[in-house]
Amino acid sequence: MKYKIFLTFCIVISAVLIKAQNKIEFTEYDLDNGLHVILHQDNSTPIVAITTTYHVGSKNEFADRTGFAHFFEHLMFEGSENIGRGQIFQMIQNAGGQLNASTSFDETKYYFLLPSNQVNLGLWVESERMMHAKIDSVGVETQRKVVKEERRQSIDNRPYGTVFENVFAKSYTTHPYKWTPIGSFQYIDKATITEFRDFYKTFYVPNNAVLAIAGDFKVDEMKALVAKYFSEIPKGTKEIFRPKVTEPKQTKENRDTIYDKIQLPAFISAYHIPAQGTDDYYALNMLTSLLSDGQSSRLYKELIDNQQLAVHSSSIPLSLEDPGLFIIYTVANMGKKASELEAAVEKEIEKVQQNLIDKEEFEKLRNQTESDFVKENNTVLGVARNLANYNMFFGNTNLINTEIDRYMKVTREDIKRVANEYLTKENRTVLYYLPKSAKAKETK
Repeated sequence: MKYKIFLTFCIVISAVLIKAQNKIEFTEYDLDNGLHVILHQDNSTPIVAITTTYHVGSKNEFADRTGFAHFFEHLMFEGSENIGRGQIFQMIQNAGGQLNASTSFDETKYYFLLPSNQVNLGLWVESERMMHAKIDSVGVETQRKVVKEERRQSIDNRPYGTVFENVFAKSYTTHPYKWTPIGSFQYIDKATITEFRDFYKTFYVPNNAVLAIAGDFKVDEMKALVAKYFSEIPKGTKEIFRPKVTEPKQTKENRDTIYDKIQLPAFISAYHIPAQGTDDYYALNMLTSLLSDGQSSRLYKELIDNQQLAVHSSSIPLSLEDPGLFIIYTVANMGKKASELEAAVEKEIEKVQQNLIDKEEFEKLRNQTESDFVKENNTVLGVARNLANYNMFFGNTNLINTEIDRYMKVTREDIKRVANEYLTKENRTVLYYLPKSAKAKETK
């Protein structure tokens, strides 16, 4: 009995120690020019991640100039007044580093992953891009071609490539989420060099950015380096455009059929959901794990394993800065119809709406959620990205340590409730993706 008590005590103490060890310490502050800086020291490996997140995405564009945010993701690699054209990739890679960038509806994010003895290089390059990126006709014309080719490969000439573009275009009527970050050829072609420079001066300013650095350094030394490279960059003076648009509540189902260069039909449904950080956001994220996270998820087991209706099934809660979409995306097996997929998906949704998930499945879901949360912070790059995200969109950087508590507050009743509240027919857009051959048959 004493041994069992001692063993239980050791397990409890170990859990407390692990939780304490896993807490992510950070320092955050603002420079006089408005740049928000977040530093996380981790000397376990000689690597540093430098992320710069600008609070600008496709949401900040106008309907006749879509694609600007994504275009700038490319343009920012052209160089600066002190960096030769196209040299950024070469400089970082020659230093043993990695680099990349991404654009979403709400943000544009850049990162360098470097050996810690090359951190000065990364900070200098990033400050150069923020202070005086090279925006001239040669760079603009070069990137016009690059962006067009990316769109051809990833959207226009790719099977099912237009799914998300069509989903958002048909789900939103007034909000700028109705267009996706990839943008349109025609608007990028029409834009002038003056418009590109104005976009840069408006959004690529320190008071519209978060600089998050994680890895092998000393905080005091890093503060000095940040001041050296970024404090002289002037604060932006232009008004930063933030759309104040509320998408009207959807009260009637939208349906459409898209004929594409595909072999297998697909069924896609998209439901309007609240913005990220709201209480229901956490329950909806757990609901999507229940439905489609892994081979033991409900949609996978039923549609792929049991009925063999589908070759792919997933659900994605795109919770954004403003209310987003909960998307269910399924691709039919050979010989199966989109309507069969729809009926099977609806049946699985009805199960969640009508019955509480059992306690064992719920506990597994909680464990999976906790594991995923921990994995996101397993690397210095993951930590840097999450620190910036929590600060920019949630206004609380420390959520990197505490957000899991919000997930753990979700109950079985919450999951059933959000399924009933949001996954309704009047709140959704339905798309059938069918082979072009099916349209030919209909016209005969």
